[in-house]
Formats: sequence, structure tokens, C-alpha cells
Amino acid sequence: MPLNPSRSRVRDRGNIMGRPEFLSLNQFPRNSNVEGRGTVRRAGQTKYQQSQQSEHSHESIDSAKERKETSKLPDEDCMQLNPSFKGIAINSLLAIDICLSKRLGVCAYTSSSWGNVRSMVTLLALTGHGITWICGTLVCLTRSNTLAGQEVLVNLLLALILDVMTVAGVQKLVKRKGPWEMTPGFLDCVAMDMYSFPAAHASRAAMVSKFLLTHLVLAVPLRILLVLWAFLVGLSRVLLGHQHLTDMACGFALGLLHFSLVETVWLSSSACQTLISIGTLSWSPFQ
Repeated sequence: MPLNPSRSRVRDRGNIMGRPEFLSLNQFPRNSNVEGRGTVRRAGQTKYQQSQQSEHSHESIDSAKERKETSKLPDEDCMQLNPSFKGIAINSLLAIDICLSKRLGVCAYTSSSWGNVRSMVTLLALTGHGITWICGTLVCLTRSNTLAGQEVLVNLLLALILDVMTVAGVQKLVKRKGPWEMTPGFLDCVAMDMYSFPAAHASRAAMVSKFLLTHLVLAVPLRILLVLWAFLVGLSRVLLGHQHLTDMACGFALGLLHFSLVETVWLSSSACQTLISIGTLSWSPFQ
């Protein structure tokens, strides 16, 4: 039987979801929107997974680096958890050297314990300066009239130049600073004595004293005074706070090495006369 139209109208009125303003609630979402949300979620999940994988890879790389560093640490001679015996010995000796050098720096400043004799110690250190000895040797060479004296003075001048250049090169390579923060003076800059290791004054004093004791005839008191002068010149830089004790000891050893090298390649009198004639621009090889 056909439905009564009046009853159908009553049903439609009673069905609230059939009204136009509620029709959107009855419709299912489109497949495109669902797929779009699904792809967005999948992309977010893949990005999250990739970020987690990258974090795990970075952690693994960092752990591998840490393992390599820990494997390298025992071979280094530095402060570490398991230092070698050699590293402990070197660090202990350096600490003792710095401590003793700072205690001996009693003339480092005018306010130090021995600050009243700082000027005298500075004057003593000046007697072992490279510029002082080079200028003094040149003056003596111009005043010398004997061939034997000129031979000794030319070899001494070459030894001084060798000492200055060698010490300056080693100091430039090592670049060790003194126990106290002291700015180098003008003469130190000229002589390239900017750092503390090795001690330039100690090297020069040892070389000059050994040279003079070998090639000059001196009385016993003068020989003792010459050795004492060399030791005090090396010690003066320690008292002024410019150098360490080990710098002074290595400087003495280097000065004796320079003396041995000069004695090995000693220039004869004729070679010295040739150098003098070249230096005075009076050399005439074609005559």
C-alpha cells in the first residue's frame, strides 16, 4: 500500500538530521582528505624515524670517537687518568723547576725581596749580552795590529754570531716563557732574545769563558774569576725572573757545544785576513 503522504511529512519533520543545516553531519569525509591526512601522518612518522636514526648514528659516531680518544690517551705525556711514568716524571720536574725559579726570582721587580740590588744584577746581566760582546769584539779587532790577535778575534766574532743565531732559532721554535711575566727590553729585541729557553746569556757566557781560557794566557785568579763571572751571568737572568733554572743549565751546555764547533772549524790566519779585507772593502784579489 502506498504510504500516507501526511505520515511521511510528519516523519520528515521529526527527523532532525534531515534538515539542510545538519546534512553535512550525515556525509562521510572524502577519500582525498582521508588520504591526505594519512600521507601527512606517514610523512611525519618517516621524518621522526629518520631523525631517530640520525640521532642514533650521531651517538654511535660520538661513542666511536670517544673510544678512539680513550685508546690514545695512555700514550700521551699529559695530565690524564692513566699517565705514563715518563709523563709523570717530566711533569714533576717541570713543576719543581717552575717553583724553584719563581722562588729565585728575588730581583724580578723593585718590590721584590732583593729589589734594591736589581740595578746591579741588571748590569751584571748586561755584561753577557750578545750586542755588548759583538760590539766589543769589533772594537778590539779594529785596534789589533798582530796577526795572531786578529785571528783569535775573528774566530770569536764568528762564534758570537753563531751563538746569537742558534739561540734565537731554538727560542723561536720552543717559545717557552719565563717564570715571571717580564717584557723583553730593547737590547733583547735587537739580539732576538725574546723567550727563555735556552738561556742566551748563559750560553754566551759559557762559550766566551771557555774560549778565553783556551786561547789566552791568564793567571789562576783571573781564570777563577772568569768562571765565576760566567756562572753569575747565567744566574742573573734567573734572579731577574726572565728564565728558569733548566734554561740556564741548557744554555751552559749549548755554549760549550758552540765552543767545540768553533774549535772544529777554526779559521786560519790567512782566511781571517781575507775576511778582514772584505769587511773593510780593501780586498783586491786580482793584484
